[in-house]
Amino acid sequence: MDGQAVFNNTFLMLRAALDGVGFAYVPFDLARSHIEQGRLIPVLEDWWPLFPGYHLYYANRRQLAPALALMIETLRWREDGPGPMADARR
Repeated sequence: MDGQAVFNNTFLMLRAALDGVGFAYVPFDLARSHIEQGRLIPVLEDWWPLFPGYHLYYANRRQLAPALALMIETLRWREDGPGPMADARR
């Protein structure tokens, strides 16, 4: 391929990197398994951004819409801790 490859989709960018097109700047969570299995090689690790988590601001906890309450619970979920899928992991 000659020239630049430009993507507006993270998954297509990852696929292109896996196919050998070039570098991909994608979230570590998407690339982790490919790195562990040797399909991708990490570069510039000293400059990788840290992701401390999501931040969500809302006005009042008493009148939460069910959809917002579920989204908050989902964002709080971690594989190693409690969350909406805690029972499913057992």
